[in-house]
Amino acid sequence: MSPLKISWKSLWSKPLSSALNIMLIAFGTGILTILLLASTQISEKLDNNSKDIDLVVGAKGSPLQLILSSIYYIDFPTGNIPLKQAMELAHSPFVKRAVPLALGDNYNGTRIVGTDSNFVSLYKLKTAQGKFWQKDFEATIGATVAKSQNLKVGDTFFGAHGLSSSSDVHKNHPYVVSGVLTPQGNVTDNLILTNVASVWKMHDEHEDHEHKADEDHAGHDHKAHEGHEHETEDQSNDESRELTSLLIQYRSPMSVAMFPRLVNETTNMQAASPAQESTRLFSLIGVGVDTLQWFAILIMFIAAISVFVNLYNSLKERNYDLAIMRTLGASRTKLFLIIIAEGIMLTLAGTIIGILLGHLVLEFIGSNQESSQAQLTGFVLLYNEIYLFVAGLAIGIFAAIIPAIQAYKSNISKILAKN
Repeated sequence: MSPLKISWKSLWSKPLSSALNIMLIAFGTGILTILLLASTQISEKLDNNSKDIDLVVGAKGSPLQLILSSIYYIDFPTGNIPLKQAMELAHSPFVKRAVPLALGDNYNGTRIVGTDSNFVSLYKLKTAQGKFWQKDFEATIGATVAKSQNLKVGDTFFGAHGLSSSSDVHKNHPYVVSGVLTPQGNVTDNLILTNVASVWKMHDEHEDHEHKADEDHAGHDHKAHEGHEHETEDQSNDESRELTSLLIQYRSPMSVAMFPRLVNETTNMQAASPAQESTRLFSLIGVGVDTLQWFAILIMFIAAISVFVNLYNSLKERNYDLAIMRTLGASRTKLFLIIIAEGIMLTLAGTIIGILLGHLVLEFIGSNQESSQAQLTGFVLLYNEIYLFVAGLAIGIFAAIIPAIQAYKSNISKILAKN
C-alpha cells in the first residue's frame, strides 16, 4: 500500500481530531483570504478611481470627506463653491483640465452627477448604447445602474433631492436616458451623468415652486420693465450659481507645489490631494487589517501546534504498527513519508476549505453592502492566493517533521520487545 493511502486511512481512523485540526487551519486561512481579497480590491478601487486626478477643490472642511464625496461618491460633500471663483481656478495656468461636479440629487440611491465633457475625457468613457447627454435633462447612465435599475435608452426617471433619500422627488422634469456606458470597472459604472445646467434648473424650479404662492400673492405688474428685470435676474443667477467641487489635472510638475497653496491661501476653498488622502484612508484601514492578520496568523500557529500534538500522539499509539511495517519490508524513508503526508493532508485540506469559505463570506458581505461604490466581491481569484497554499504546505511539514524524524529513527527491536 502506498504511503498516501496509509496516511489517509490513519487520518480517517481519528475523525474528530482530524476535523478539529482542519477547522482551525480553515478558520485562520479564511480570515487571511478575506483580508487579502478585501484589501486588494479596496486598493485597486482607490487607484482606479483617482489615478488621473491630481487635486480636488471644494468647500472648506475635511479633506478626506471632500475626496470621498467627489471621487468615490461615498460621503456627503463639504458644501458648495461659487461658480465664478471655480472658473477662475479652472483657467489658471497651472491647470491642464478642470472637471466641474454638481451633486445634490439621486435616483433610488444612485447619485446624479452634473458635469461636462471633461468628465468623459478624464475617465475615457464610451457608450455601449445610445449617446452621451447633449441637452438639459438628458442622462447617460453607468453599466451597473442600467442593470440594477432596469433602465435602457429612451426610458425616463425622476430624480430626488439629496444623495440617498427618495422622499423629495423632483416631478417637474423627468430625466431621459440618452445612453448607457460600457463597463469601466470604476466608480462611473454606478453613476448617472448629466450636464450641470440640469442640476441647477432642477433646484431652481424646486425653489421657485416654494415661493410661487408668495409671488402670486404680490400680484404686481412689471411688464414695462420685464426685459430689464430678466436681464438683472440672469446676472444674479450667474453670480449665485454654485458647484460642488472641481477635479483638477495639473499642467506641469510645478503645479504640485504652487496650485494647492494658491487655493488654500487666497480663496475660501480648500484643495485636497487624492493621493495623500487615499494613503491616509488606507493607513487607517490598514491598522485593523494588520490586527486581524496577526490574529489569523496566531490561529494558524495554534493549528500547527495542534497538528504536531496530534501526529506526535498518533506516532506513540502506532509505534508497534510501524515496527511491524518495517519487519515486512517498509523502509525508514517510507515511514518518514507517511507521517509527513498526514501533516500535509491535514493542512492542505484546511487551507482549501478556508480559501473557499473566505471567498463565499466576502461575497456575502459584498452582496449586503449598502454602498455600491465600494462594493466587494468574493468571485475573484488572486495570484497571491497561491502563497496561502504554500503556507499550508509549510505548516504541514513543520508540524510533522519531528514526529516523522522519530519514526525514521525508531528502534524496531526495542518497540517489539516492549510489546
